[in-house]
Amino acid sequence: MVEIHSAHGLGRSVTDEGDERAPGAGYGKPIPDILSQIKDSYSELRPAERRVADAVLADVAFCVDASNAEIARRADVSEPTVTRFCRAIGCEGVRDFKLKLAQSVVVGRMYLTAGQPVVPTEDASPLWNTVFAEARSALNAVERQLDAAEVVKAADLVASAHQVAVFGLGGSSAALAQETQYRLFRYGVVVSAYSDPYVMRMTASTLKPNDLVIAISATGRTREVIEAVALAKHYRAKTICVTAPDSDLARICDVCLTVDIPEFPDTMKPTASRFAFLAIIDLVSVAAGYRLGATALETLRRIKYNVLTHRKGKELEPLGD
Repeated sequence: MVEIHSAHGLGRSVTDEGDERAPGAGYGKPIPDILSQIKDSYSELRPAERRVADAVLADVAFCVDASNAEIARRADVSEPTVTRFCRAIGCEGVRDFKLKLAQSVVVGRMYLTAGQPVVPTEDASPLWNTVFAEARSALNAVERQLDAAEVVKAADLVASAHQVAVFGLGGSSAALAQETQYRLFRYGVVVSAYSDPYVMRMTASTLKPNDLVIAISATGRTREVIEAVALAKHYRAKTICVTAPDSDLARICDVCLTVDIPEFPDTMKPTASRFAFLAIIDLVSVAAGYRLGATALETLRRIKYNVLTHRKGKELEPLGD
């Protein structure tokens, strides 16, 4: 599916072949997670059916391509038992089961391999190197790839905006949107973060030419964020994105802060783009603070004064918090 944007910036969805999608297309029933269905139904299966479940869970890739007879031989059961197993877990038959199993594999084979649990050593290996190496790599990537001129443009838009709306949906993007709000309000910027797709659309509908949207998306493909940004542009608000290069989101924003962050193939660690995007947010925030100058400094002084007098302590908190 690709996005077609009209002269007003509002998008409509079409298939790759060019046909406009029918109303409601893509909003049907969710694709069943057949692996979860197998695990949840396991205790209710008969012993022979459990052997089929064990064979499937042990080698999902094999079972996707295997015939009914091959699965039966692998599980040491009869072919009718494989059929009964498929129906017991809610499938219409073997063909339906194989289709749903193939769809489950799409998410990535690395998540389907149980493996042995890794116990960190006394020096915290391997997690120590994995997390810190990822953070260093992400920060180095930002320093190499980010266009400093775009950061300055973004800071100018923030400093001159009547209000700033920050959009981030799901996972780290929602948390980073909230962090952007925390960074900017300290300088006296009128800013709010939104992570609900409907509230994002409603907020975009209220914006005016002197308002600003900052959109955060690790992939740049999140449909709800892209549509909210397009709506904001329709009402002539300015837009900044923090996202991946050459993405749908980057293509529609006025200022693009993009960085390509390869992910280390360790499913247990947080995504590395968080470190990169947080650095970008800090760069824009500090640049906006410098741009605002004395007014930002006075706002920071008021905040720090009232926090310190409230806590009655003698030790200073971090200057930026």
